[in-house]
Amino acid sequence: MELQMIEVYAPNNFDYKKELITNFSSISHWTYPAKNNQTLIRILVKKEDSENILNYLEKLAQQKNHEFDAVLYTIKAYIPSRLNEKNIPDDGKEEFERASKHELYSVVKTSGEFNTSFSWFTIFAALVAAVGIIQNSPTLVLGANVIDPSFRPIIGTAFSCVIGEGKLAKKTIVTALYAIFIPIVIAGLFGYFFPLPTDSGEFIAQTNVHMLDVLVAISAGGAGALSFVKRSKGQLVGVMVSLAVLPTAVVFGMMAGAARWEDALTPLLLLLINVNAILLSAIVVFWISGIKPVNWKDIKDANTSRLNALLFTSIIGITLVITVILI
Repeated sequence: MELQMIEVYAPNNFDYKKELITNFSSISHWTYPAKNNQTLIRILVKKEDSENILNYLEKLAQQKNHEFDAVLYTIKAYIPSRLNEKNIPDDGKEEFERASKHELYSVVKTSGEFNTSFSWFTIFAALVAAVGIIQNSPTLVLGANVIDPSFRPIIGTAFSCVIGEGKLAKKTIVTALYAIFIPIVIAGLFGYFFPLPTDSGEFIAQTNVHMLDVLVAISAGGAGALSFVKRSKGQLVGVMVSLAVLPTAVVFGMMAGAARWEDALTPLLLLLINVNAILLSAIVVFWISGIKPVNWKDIKDANTSRLNALLFTSIIGITLVITVILI
């Protein structure tokens, strides 16, 4: 059982017991006087119960006559007093737990930025992947995917489409394209100055398109999205997503750098198929997990956005598969 702490700065006249404690599930709560005629309310909840409280606070914060600030923390440990021991729920029944929409939104917003750190990780990943492919070293290729940050903006794009955040979606799309473009450029330099490693198994693997590749990409996208909504730590699910993107982008870049345009068509198609399959499966997972806004207008926009995203990725995916079959 994962616990989270919600800190709420509310007006002194806010009846928190009636509005929050009675209406929502919680383990314990504490109150403290704060500045500016406010009260600090701390509510300890199970991870899956935090979103309901945050959604309610979000609605209150949008009203002109209410001033609320809320902060969400993840609790590493909780030692209850005898008074609160009876409030701890029995964790024998395993349920699907996911992070709140607000926590996921914050993570996606941060991961959608390509800063200096993101750029260097992308460059290093591309260099290691290129060397691994040239030397036919699966270990180096796998290591490159461990440090490759492209997983975050790709999954973030699917998340943004599901909640109908157009500005955030544009931001993550630009970052995802940047994360793919950099390896292509670096690999293009390798292809221009060095002969293509046509005897490398890692190179050859990216020059053939199989329907099983689509299944792998769909599985990687679904697993990546599930890991994201559960905020799983200590797992390398993002490596699977990167494996479907980085090596293919590098091989395409090498062929483009060597001006082998006709041969470069196959890894390009494989790259597009993989990215599209990841987005499609991630959108489905986010949709099923129940992530949505709280306001009626935002819910309507989100429903339109996720439906359009699902139709677009499906049509693109079918088109790409047909193209592969025909050629």
